[in-house]
Amino acid sequence: MVKKTFESALARLEELTGELERGGLSLEASLKKFEEGVVLARFCSGQLAEAKARIDILLEKDGKLQEEPFRDDEY
Repeated sequence: MVKKTFESALARLEELTGELERGGLSLEASLKKFEEGVVLARFCSGQLAEAKARIDILLEKDGKLQEEPFRDDEY
């Protein structure tokens, strides 16, 4: 069994969204894809929350959280 990653879950969620948007599926097939999408969306949300918590820990200074905006122009 392959470990689910944020990237693979997001890619699958994008696939499901496209399939649902194109239509042509039966109600039952649409519901199954929607249910899978909800599970994937929750997984992705949890992964993002964990990442934010890890970043917050890394930014903690002198026992206080010093929030700093991400600037991608620094790299």
